[in-house]
Amino acid sequence: MSTVDVPETRTWADTASVNVTWKQLSDVIFDRKWDEKMQMPMLYPSFSRNIKAMNGKTIVISGYVIPVDVKGGMYVLSANPNSSCFFCGGAGPETIMNLKFKSGKPEFETDDYVKFKGRLRLNEKNIYELYYNLDDAVLIGK
Repeated sequence: MSTVDVPETRTWADTASVNVTWKQLSDVIFDRKWDEKMQMPMLYPSFSRNIKAMNGKTIVISGYVIPVDVKGGMYVLSANPNSSCFFCGGAGPETIMNLKFKSGKPEFETDDYVKFKGRLRLNEKNIYELYYNLDDAVLIGK
């Protein structure tokens, strides 16, 4: 009997990335609940089944860059330009995503329209973090 080298097999989740739109990410309901620590009502998300299925998956998403702390390399990706983004009261919290870069501290201008690839991480409980986070984010297009 002879031996045959079998190439390493990878699953779809290991190799594929899913193109995600902001419309898909809007499939979330927010419940206003009193937070004892903050002493004010806070919004807590209830993500749809479809969104929960993307948690931990590699996604590709496009949007407008909004600097939060340029020196610290902190940026948010937004469905809308700065003038109508969540921070200006023009949109909901489901329209922004925290970018946690894989390496370095890239620099962007406000409202640069770009495409990123990274691992989607949902946040349902930590009020000090955005609901959507893109971990290991890599710029793949402008």
